[in-house]
Amino acid sequence: MLTRLVVRGFKNLDIDVRFGPFTCIAGPNGVGKSNVFDAIAFLSALAGRSLLEAAVEVRGGAGRIGDVRGIFRRVGSTYTDTISLTAEMIIPPVGEDQLGQLAEASITFLQYDLVLRYSDGHPTRPQGGLHVEEEKLTHINLSEARRRLGFETTPAFRDSCIIGRRTTPYISTLEGAVLLHADSKGGKVGGAPRKVRAQDLPRTMLSTAENAAEHRTATLARREMLSWTQLHLEPSALRAPDDFTAPPSIGHNGAHLPATLYRLAREGAASPSSDAPVYARVATRLSELVEQVRSISVDVDEKRQLLSIVATDHRGTPHLASSLSDGTLRFLALAVMAEEAHPRAMLCLEEPENGMHPSRIPAMLSLLQGLAVDPELAVAAEDNPLRQVIINTHSPSVVSHVPDDALLVARLVPDTKRSDVARLLPLSNTWRSDLLGAAETVSKGELLAYLDPIGPRADASPTSGQTPPRKVRRVKDRPDLQLLIPFNDAAE
Repeated sequence: MLTRLVVRGFKNLDIDVRFGPFTCIAGPNGVGKSNVFDAIAFLSALAGRSLLEAAVEVRGGAGRIGDVRGIFRRVGSTYTDTISLTAEMIIPPVGEDQLGQLAEASITFLQYDLVLRYSDGHPTRPQGGLHVEEEKLTHINLSEARRRLGFETTPAFRDSCIIGRRTTPYISTLEGAVLLHADSKGGKVGGAPRKVRAQDLPRTMLSTAENAAEHRTATLARREMLSWTQLHLEPSALRAPDDFTAPPSIGHNGAHLPATLYRLAREGAASPSSDAPVYARVATRLSELVEQVRSISVDVDEKRQLLSIVATDHRGTPHLASSLSDGTLRFLALAVMAEEAHPRAMLCLEEPENGMHPSRIPAMLSLLQGLAVDPELAVAAEDNPLRQVIINTHSPSVVSHVPDDALLVARLVPDTKRSDVARLLPLSNTWRSDLLGAAETVSKGELLAYLDPIGPRADASPTSGQTPPRKVRRVKDRPDLQLLIPFNDAAE
């Protein structure tokens, strides 16, 4: 679970933001909302790939013919030289490394710091490259946990997910070298830290922590970051049937939805603790969006060896996924994810309202908030998994329905270099404003303007010699609606 993210020099971001179990980032197009997701995706990629591979994977990171400068902040024709990233996170207490070896974290509340510098004259890349300037992985004391989290939690929640003890760093930087310190259980293996000159690292030191026997906590931190998932639920992928050999896990684009639902249904049928069939629970959730849905199932075509999702309406008429609307399919995919016994640690979803009628947005938000961990209860793998949901939107309908302490508003503000950078601002009288002192919060006027985006009429005045434009009565101009539309300008 990502609880804090500090980003400087990455695209147009200059942020120090706290995340709770559920967070909504709102703002107009082009302000930098998606760049926040890109920064999270970049950190995730750095935990598993080389510096250059991670940079090129970022949206816009390839630049011109693979120029990695596309991820650096740009003012006119000048780029910054460094990117600094800080992530505070809660990791699982137990997990496995890539070889299936058991790893038990020595402490589960960590801070990861990384500074990357652009390198001119890279020996194999004329456009330049990246190198690590500083990298650290350190513990956060349990006594600081409540203050550092910020959002309201119960002792049961904190005691269940923030455990352990540590007095020394896991990764440190000293005199231009990055050190990976041993963290074996009982100190049985390890010894001197692995030491590499920072400029010689083709990837982060954290990404090399793959052995649970020697680096158990760093291994789990790495796996936590790798699990941060940015969803791009594409209708074509959601509609596609699966063959019998398809991976039984939903992809980032929504692919393999039938195979995933089929696996979950079979696992649920075999589990004596399942109090209701998976198909029935998914159908119940989907009926909150589409009232006509009576049941959901997966059709097994033995002849063609295909799995296809079928929704049956209240008249008994079956509908294949290929005939369902985009919004219905996106909702269905999230309902299926809610059934996962081992869920992704983080879900980042852009504009979940796409393809959905405004009256159905509360149902979507209820589902998304239900996917996130409840900080009032102890963390449990099945009943309350440590899962986090972050969405972004520019929809006033979404903003009006999210909890006020979950909302962050993206705004462009001038900095010392006479350029605009993206900041994320909380509402006043929420836990973020209390934690940060709220030097900058969203004003009531700004929030009201966001909730009423229609605004006054902007009829263009004719220039000399032109015929005045025909005045067209808009829907909101109807006299019978004037007093019913909130925030309406009656003087218009």
